[in-house]
Amino acid sequence: MEKQILFAGFGGQGVLSMGQFLTYAAMEAGKNVSWVPSYGAEMRGGTANCLVTIADEEISSPLTENPMMAVIMNRPSLDKFENKLQPNGTLVINSSLVDRKPQREDLQVLELPVNQIAEEINNPRGANMILLGAYLQKTGVVEIEKVLEFFDSIFKGKKQTVIEKNKEAFMTGVEYARQKW
Repeated sequence: MEKQILFAGFGGQGVLSMGQFLTYAAMEAGKNVSWVPSYGAEMRGGTANCLVTIADEEISSPLTENPMMAVIMNRPSLDKFENKLQPNGTLVINSSLVDRKPQREDLQVLELPVNQIAEEINNPRGANMILLGAYLQKTGVVEIEKVLEFFDSIFKGKKQTVIEKNKEAFMTGVEYARQKW
């Protein structure tokens, strides 16, 4: 089974980091993976997205025009990518920064106010990890237990306080998905 997940938002929101984190977690779990980043020349504040492919078998192509899942961090990304999702796909939205509902009715839509939650846990930079934790809890693309097993190796080279803050944000998202979705 092959899954392609699009992560999209502004540069500086941790969009590429979310995709890279998922790629490493899936790789550590024994999956075949690819990570294809795309970002504007201005980086922070410009558009950024990446496509992650996870498969049990060899990946035939790391690119697709129509992913099955998308994790959207802002309104411009929803406007750009909503119609590219496959029918009956999954759309995960940061409702703190997306001020409209998706127009398609054939998608499973999961909304989460990640910026608000990040402020509540005093970790505004952890919004991306909150959304990633909720997404993984809901979809099961990679098991939460596997992710936690490899958390330190994925963040290798980072200060322990940074790793712990990211883990806390990730688990906040996991708990949100368990309780609300």
